[in-house]
Amino acid sequence: MKRVRKVPMRMCTGCGEMRPKKELVRVVKSPEGEITLDLTGRKPGRGAYVCQRRECLRVARKAKRLEKAYQCAIPAEVYNRLEEELPPDE
Repeated sequence: MKRVRKVPMRMCTGCGEMRPKKELVRVVKSPEGEITLDLTGRKPGRGAYVCQRRECLRVARKAKRLEKAYQCAIPAEVYNRLEEELPPDE
């Protein structure tokens, strides 16, 4: 009998949908306090997840959901850099 693997699910901070972890992009706050985009999902630090759509990042930015997840202020240049690194919308 074949074992069925459990698919890890995470919530997008933008739209609030639960999706498989591999479909989301991880935004990580490193132990040094630097906030970056983690496309591999393996960087050390606290992670929050966003869909691979720019609209979800815009919603998360407007509602300050990443600030709430990390409990610190996030500068605008970090959001701009994250938006540049996301794949283009179709």
